[in-house]
Amino acid sequence: MKNFLLGACVAFLASLALTLLILPLLRKLKAGQYILGYVKEHKNKGGTPTMGGLSFIAVIIAVGLCMLGVKDNKINLTIAITAGFAMVGFLDDFLKIHRKNNEGLKPYQKIIFQVAIAAVAAVFCYLNEICYLYIPFAGNKSVYIGWGIIPLVIFIFTAMVNCVNLTDGLDGLAGGTSSAYLFFIGLMLYTRADNSALLCFIAVGALAAFLIFNTNKACIFMGDTGSLALGGFIACISVFSGNSLYIPLLGIMFVISGISVIVQVIYYKRTRRRVFLMAPLHHHFQMKGHTECKITYAYTILTAFVGIICLLFV
Repeated sequence: MKNFLLGACVAFLASLALTLLILPLLRKLKAGQYILGYVKEHKNKGGTPTMGGLSFIAVIIAVGLCMLGVKDNKINLTIAITAGFAMVGFLDDFLKIHRKNNEGLKPYQKIIFQVAIAAVAAVFCYLNEICYLYIPFAGNKSVYIGWGIIPLVIFIFTAMVNCVNLTDGLDGLAGGTSSAYLFFIGLMLYTRADNSALLCFIAVGALAAFLIFNTNKACIFMGDTGSLALGGFIACISVFSGNSLYIPLLGIMFVISGISVIVQVIYYKRTRRRVFLMAPLHHHFQMKGHTECKITYAYTILTAFVGIICLLFV
């Protein structure tokens, strides 16, 4: 456990220092976020530096490699996939800044990149016999699904990456919820002596430092650079450890964000009416008068509560 605490502390300090370094640089480069006009509550956030995810993602990769080396293929691929999604997110953020609007990569372009990376993870799982799924609340009991892991992993990765991206709509929301997710899955993996546990605590430390600058009122956003990479990282940690079935539980707030958008779009197209005042759901709560701090706190605490329940049955 001392090694885990060391990893978290080193990542925290490194992420803190790196964020302090890149913040003035992003301001100088005028790498500001362009805010959608219909989000009235966010009209004063325009120009806030984005692409801040570069700081904590770089720290997760660097500290992870330093403390875990390159001997574990699961760790290596986790880092590679996280970097891959970060590159996709960076390209999306860069195009938004370059074009001076909120239009980066086209949706189909994002999906092509996401599915391509997810396919690599799926083939890796199949070739390395990571075709088992731990059953929630059943101890260490698992079910083997063979080749079925391939479509499942592709679905999980594309869904998780986009759901985390959708959750990144309020100050500290995606970072806080992800921290709680990674903390508790890290504890679960620790009980199973999985090397990925250390990587989880490194990520928690890096995110904790970034949240100092990202909580309301945020002076930097993680951007798609951070949210896509974070979604890919969480998917890797969960899938490669056989904990795919825990994603709808520990990631309940991410799932709710994704489902709320799907429900809103389908219902509006059929009836020209809305289920929520605005989707994703956190914007609905915001338009109901709840503050960003309260919503972020609720999302993080609910994730932590589910994490505690899951730990009781590991």
